[in-house]
Amino acid sequence: MAHSPTDMTQLAAVDSARAARVLSEVRSATLSGQRAPLAPRPVIEQSWGRMLRSGVDPDHDFRTGLLPVEEVQRRRENTALRHVLPVLREGLLSVADLAHHIMVVADGEGRVLWREGSSPVLRKADGTGFELGADWREDVIGTNGVGTPAVVRRPVQVFASEHFVRSQTSWTCTGAPITDPRDGRLIGVVDISGPLETMHPATLAWVDSVAKLAEARLREMHVMSLEQLRAVAAPVLARLAGRALVVDRDGWTAAVTGMPYTNRIALPKSPTADRRWMPALGLCALEPLADGWLIRACEEPVPPGATRIVLDLAQPRRWSVTVSGGAGAWTHELSPRHAELLYLLALNRTGRSAAGLAEDVFGDPARTVTVRAEMSRVRRYLGGFLEHRPYRFCEDAEVEVLLPDDPLDLLPHSTAPAVTGQRVSVQTP
Repeated sequence: MAHSPTDMTQLAAVDSARAARVLSEVRSATLSGQRAPLAPRPVIEQSWGRMLRSGVDPDHDFRTGLLPVEEVQRRRENTALRHVLPVLREGLLSVADLAHHIMVVADGEGRVLWREGSSPVLRKADGTGFELGADWREDVIGTNGVGTPAVVRRPVQVFASEHFVRSQTSWTCTGAPITDPRDGRLIGVVDISGPLETMHPATLAWVDSVAKLAEARLREMHVMSLEQLRAVAAPVLARLAGRALVVDRDGWTAAVTGMPYTNRIALPKSPTADRRWMPALGLCALEPLADGWLIRACEEPVPPGATRIVLDLAQPRRWSVTVSGGAGAWTHELSPRHAELLYLLALNRTGRSAAGLAEDVFGDPARTVTVRAEMSRVRRYLGGFLEHRPYRFCEDAEVEVLLPDDPLDLLPHSTAPAVTGQRVSVQTP
């Protein structure tokens, strides 16, 4: 009897052992190149493809060394995850313990920093290498509830033989990424794991909702930090003439004078106290101020020079755009959505309308409001280098795209129809 992925989810909820047997058959057939009785879920099938291309052995458990206790502690102290640990514990731990699960929190590099919950399950986890300081990146351990959500940037449940490596197939893992609201950067993954018989289809929504609560807490903390910086900035800006603003270390604006308010500007990758070309302001003087920067616009002409824009998509989870010209160079790290949009504009140098981009990204040309909102955010840091009506890079700019070695690794998080089509046959714009 054939099953659909939806049927399998329902079957797993009432008969986990039977579902595990079916998925084991699917895994064995798929990895041996035979016809499987059921197609794996797309997120699992794509992950398995990445594992096969990267050389992960499905039949051998490979583990890198654990981090020393001192390094685990150092990472705990230096990650923003420590601020949301109470939210994660409150939302997950009480239920996890009763359901024979454990809660695992890993940093953006896939290293396990916290691991709490059912004592018997913690002991079982030791046997799979799911320990403090362990490396659970997808390209090291295979498809799993920590590494796979980090790659695709969305919640993922990995049930039984959906795990790529055989030694993990007796487990169910459900993980959700946690991103920094200041810049969209991945800071970690929260995961609920346990023996396969503890699987429940509602676990995915549960873990995702708690991860979103953690991100909301980080946003609250960011607003508070901007308010503190604003109190320091106000008397400083009151004494200045001309255009100036104070931003935090990530470029978010605390206060302005002599110019319209803008939410955020693109800071140089490693700002220093000197003169720099800022995309929205021109030549500026930067000075450190409290936990941020005082930026004063210099009313001087822009040095001549050709503009070069490099869109770097070569790394699996860190994408950026670098603009260089006569006034110097600056780099801005991209969120997953902005990486998609700029890649599509690089493919279409003559431009794309809002409806065209909506169809490219969502498969629905009617979603223009979402596209316009995102493109408005992009133009805050690219400024005059990005035209609109239609959206396009400016004509006099040289645009280069750095792509991953394997076309199938292009923006692995993306489900945009135009991007998934390019994975099959990528041509450098």
